[in-house]
Amino acid sequence: MKYLVLLAFTLSSFGLMAQSIPSVEVKTLSGETVNIQDYAKNGKITVLSFWATWCSPCKRELDAIADVYEEWQEEYNAELVAITIDDARALPKVKPMVQSKRWDYTILSDVKQDLMRGLNFQNVPMTFLINQAGEVVYTHSGYAPGDEYELEDKIKALAGK
Repeated sequence: MKYLVLLAFTLSSFGLMAQSIPSVEVKTLSGETVNIQDYAKNGKITVLSFWATWCSPCKRELDAIADVYEEWQEEYNAELVAITIDDARALPKVKPMVQSKRWDYTILSDVKQDLMRGLNFQNVPMTFLINQAGEVVYTHSGYAPGDEYELEDKIKALAGK
């Protein structure tokens, strides 16, 4: 048993064991309940970007990706799902912000932070790259200008380009 645990740790350290997305229900901005796996296991390269209205780096990241997103969709068949962790009190600010910024992403809400807990992280922005089989193959915490190009390189590799 000890050797199995050691093997699993070693494989995960080298990124050879892909993390899967938990089956967690989140909401659309219109209040419809959806399972995140519907997005993670859709056969596309999927980026889950966790953000909040109060998070300046989150907004900068989503603004930067907006500049290249159409290209990602066309060239790599990639989809970005932006998941706000705003609480119920701040949630009414989300839709107007998304509209004013003209973010053309699927926007979901994790008000109770169930998905956030399921993926085991505490801070936003947090990005998960999911391959066509629905496995997390890359994660990134925080945002600095240019991070979107590193993410694009990972997407390009998944697309085989």
